[in-house]
Amino acid sequence: MASRPDILFLVLDTQRVDRLSCYGYDKPTSPHLDALAAEATRFTQAIAAAQWTVPSHASMFTGLYPSEHTMVQSYSVLPSDLPTLAERLEASGYYTAGFCNNPLVGVINNGLRRGFTSFLNYSGLLTSKPNQAGSHPGLVSRYRQWFKRQVAGVLNRVQDAFARSDALLALSFTPLMVPLWQTALSFKGNGPKSLDDTANLLIHRHGTQADQPVFAFVNLMGTHMPYHPPRRYIEQFAPHVLADRKAQTFLQRFNGDVYGWLAPLTGALDDHQKQTLDGMYDAEVAYQDALLGQFFQRLKDSGRLDNTLVILCADHGEHLGEKQFMGHSLSIYNELVRVPLIIRDPQNRLVQGTTMDGVVSTRRLFHTVLAAAGIANDKELALDLIHSQDESRSHDYVFAEAIPPQNVVNLMQKRQPELVREMSCDRVRRAVWMGQHKLIETEGSDAELYDVLEDPTEALDLSAILPENVEALQDCLQAFADRSDRSLAQATPTRATDYDDPEVRRRLEELGYLED
Repeated sequence: MASRPDILFLVLDTQRVDRLSCYGYDKPTSPHLDALAAEATRFTQAIAAAQWTVPSHASMFTGLYPSEHTMVQSYSVLPSDLPTLAERLEASGYYTAGFCNNPLVGVINNGLRRGFTSFLNYSGLLTSKPNQAGSHPGLVSRYRQWFKRQVAGVLNRVQDAFARSDALLALSFTPLMVPLWQTALSFKGNGPKSLDDTANLLIHRHGTQADQPVFAFVNLMGTHMPYHPPRRYIEQFAPHVLADRKAQTFLQRFNGDVYGWLAPLTGALDDHQKQTLDGMYDAEVAYQDALLGQFFQRLKDSGRLDNTLVILCADHGEHLGEKQFMGHSLSIYNELVRVPLIIRDPQNRLVQGTTMDGVVSTRRLFHTVLAAAGIANDKELALDLIHSQDESRSHDYVFAEAIPPQNVVNLMQKRQPELVREMSCDRVRRAVWMGQHKLIETEGSDAELYDVLEDPTEALDLSAILPENVEALQDCLQAFADRSDRSLAQATPTRATDYDDPEVRRRLEELGYLED
């Protein structure tokens, strides 16, 4: 097989697409990502398969939608018969390494680490370094490594227990516990260290065989709550926080109120509160962008970037008070599921310096990586994002599913049951994109229809104006939901357009969604 590229799969956890200047934001939050995008392919309508970390990562790692891979809860485990991206790449000869700052991916034993030759976790008191010990360590070194493994194992089991127990989860949200676990577990990990370790692997190749290609998965948590960016970025994007005691008090309370990161608001944020959250979020975006700038410069200076497929995306976005939502547990609005996607392809299969405006799912990153590595089968090749350049593919369906995390719903039921009912917090939400329209269905509620091109903030519900479009897309969404509920063995689609009941397709063609 010809020389294969290194593959860098970089997930910016909780990164909103509308807060990056290369996506039109009017503040200079991302000069380094802007520079990357200028020599890459930028997808303007990339859609995450789910609204939160576990199902979204599982979709990118398997190529399936959430109800197909079944990783929809914090306690979910990936079915053993579903091969992951890392497993496929490792079996084909890649050195597979994970550098992860999110404990839901890097600590909990849920199957997402399968296939990684090495997986470093940066969340917690200790950084685990599997498969990185010296081949002949001395007695003291062996003892230290044994001790670190034992302590890390205990911490991993504790974090795993908190993810699976409603009682422990509720305890962790109490005012006394929040500052303790945020500090002790280094909740947002160590972005600078994880990027430094990733660059060292790609440049120096320690642990790899001669000419062995590398697959490096990185998860960064810089834009996740709580917000503690360096002062110089606060001065640039949220200067009022430094001088305004009211803003400081609000921010301190917000950073310590983990329940408030999950539950909808009972009323809208006032302008001052919104300004504070927006500014602090932007400051975190800018700080992380600076770290990424240093990282990519190292790769460029070493010459490694020239043979590295770079995929930069987000697993989901973040609500900062829009539509009375906070965080990323419940909704399926664009604040959560429309995400940045930038691909720099050294093989030039995707034209550099261009934008792709068709709606695409991030689940297709699985197929795109396999194709770049030269190991995709014919069905997988059909979903390679290289085909997004083909205008005839612009009519593919794209779906997303927001299945509420049950432990979050249980906690809300105890604290604010009336809010659960009012905001349908315990209901599954699904959406389908076709042409310029997006249809949202929430169990037990009326459907919502939006023009994603003219109305990206989803301010105007068109369902009453375009009832025929609603009906046609509802049929399409129902076909998807029915198929997703079947067994995994029978429900693995080769491409989204398999949901093509003749009557559904006829109605979609009549409305201009599909070509004859």
